[in-house]
Amino acid sequence: MNLETGLLVAILVLVLITLFARGGGSSTTHMRSVERKLDLILTNLGIEPNQGLDKQLADLVRSGQKIEAIKLYRQQAGVGLKEAKQYVEGL
Repeated sequence: MNLETGLLVAILVLVLITLFARGGGSSTTHMRSVERKLDLILTNLGIEPNQGLDKQLADLVRSGQKIEAIKLYRQQAGVGLKEAKQYVEGL
């Protein structure tokens, strides 16, 4: 990824954060829609949004560290506990 693309992505993320900060109580459905769109933009730019994350999570689960996997997914994906638990259990 070149510098211009990186700056474009950073600006886009900052704009989205600003919009949601002003919106206050935006719905979960709306937030997920924006996250999907951002992931699509990143993918089209050749940037994998969760590159290598599933492998890290699977390795943690295989080694008996399911809670650590859930924590990692929550941190990386910015989701709640319930969604992270469901995602990790679905791997």
